[in-house]
Amino acid sequence: MIRLLLALAATVGFGLLLASCNTLSKEECVAADWRVIGESDGAAGYEPQQRFAAHAKSCERVKIVPDQTIWFQGYQTGLVRYCTPLSGLARGQSGGGYANVCPPETASGFLRGFNLGAKQHGLQERLNSMQNDYSSKETEIDELSDRLKDAKDGDRSELRRRIEDLEDDMHDIRRDQRDVQDDLDRVNEDVEWFQRNPSAELPAPGY
Repeated sequence: MIRLLLALAATVGFGLLLASCNTLSKEECVAADWRVIGESDGAAGYEPQQRFAAHAKSCERVKIVPDQTIWFQGYQTGLVRYCTPLSGLARGQSGGGYANVCPPETASGFLRGFNLGAKQHGLQERLNSMQNDYSSKETEIDELSDRLKDAKDGDRSELRRRIEDLEDDMHDIRRDQRDVQDDLDRVNEDVEWFQRNPSAELPAPGY
């Protein structure tokens, strides 16, 4: 009986996993406006071949074949909205990737924004990671300090040494945080400038 329940649970879980991979529901396939769907996909920056193939796979369940020509016309329209400098900035800031979908005439502007946003995102992530590390060591010091109160003489020196090592680590983290924060402040200034002047090159080199 237990084996049967486990098998059923595994089957249901696998079915849910497959369902979660579908880009469109059965109802969406039946009612699909492929131009609108294509435009939405282009505006989101999806890689076209993979995205359309995923739609086709989703709609096999109801024996519907997507209209690739109409979908691609919509995709091209959406791509115009996606391939802008400010869209690239937002994509980079979100930590998302880039599927190399923008045509040459708009790719450079998109990538200027994308690279700047990605740098801002990366620096913020580093700061967050440092703060988490600092808080973790702070908690560990509190725990060691509590143990120190009731420790035997033979253990006290070892506990103090571990606390001192953690305090040294925290000092190093704070120093590195200041450096990263300085970098982030400069990038934030560049982002503000870029938002006002999305079509111009940044005055500072390197992005």
